[in-house]
Amino acid sequence: MFGICNLAIIPLRFEPSDKSEIVSQVLFGEHFKILEKRNQWSRIKLQYDDYEGWVDAKQYQVISEANYEQLSKETIILNSDLIEYITIANNQLIPIPLGASLSFLNNNEINTQNYEFEGTKVNGVKDKRNLINTAYMYLNAPYLWGGKTPFGIDCSGFTQMVYKLNGYKLLRDASQQATQGEALSFIEESEPGDLAFFDNEEGNIIHVGIIMENNYIIHASGKVRIDRIDHLGIFNNETNRHTHKLRVIKKIV
Repeated sequence: MFGICNLAIIPLRFEPSDKSEIVSQVLFGEHFKILEKRNQWSRIKLQYDDYEGWVDAKQYQVISEANYEQLSKETIILNSDLIEYITIANNQLIPIPLGASLSFLNNNEINTQNYEFEGTKVNGVKDKRNLINTAYMYLNAPYLWGGKTPFGIDCSGFTQMVYKLNGYKLLRDASQQATQGEALSFIEESEPGDLAFFDNEEGNIIHVGIIMENNYIIHASGKVRIDRIDHLGIFNNETNRHTHKLRVIKKIV
């Protein structure tokens, strides 16, 4: 079976329970494969990044395998404003966040509710220099474990969505993203838009941010914020100390 998210944002949970940890979110228009059903819960695998988790079966629309395959081939079209609205019958509105997927709206077999969108869209690969402009749209978004929107986002959700809005694909977690791209030897080799990864005492990648000009970095820690970065890691001017230990810088695009 296959499905598509037809609500603004739904939680993707570690276990089939409303009390379970949220590991990520499924945004409007994202489609997925249904791997297992258990009572009111469905274990899914997102088509975009193969991320798995449990969603409430009442919070998505079932689609056919043919429509899943067709949608997977379509150019990804995304909402490019902080928040917009989908219009349905009787002037009802569905609010959708930045990065919601709109590719299915022209498919009458999926869009059975006649959803309409009149906002600003974005698609295709953008110049790498645009990554920082997109990152600024999330500035001051509160940190939320598993979040992917300007109303709550984690470090790797932030980098994934910024890249996605510019036509580049990143995996979901920081440790997964660290397997992508080309490693740089020195911070001086980095360019705006490159990714910096940080590890813990055990050597596990636990954080990621986007390099800016002049040794600054934008990342989600408490909120999406801008800090200094040097060869040791991230330096927080408010606390006057390093908060994250630099492991590697990667050039993805």
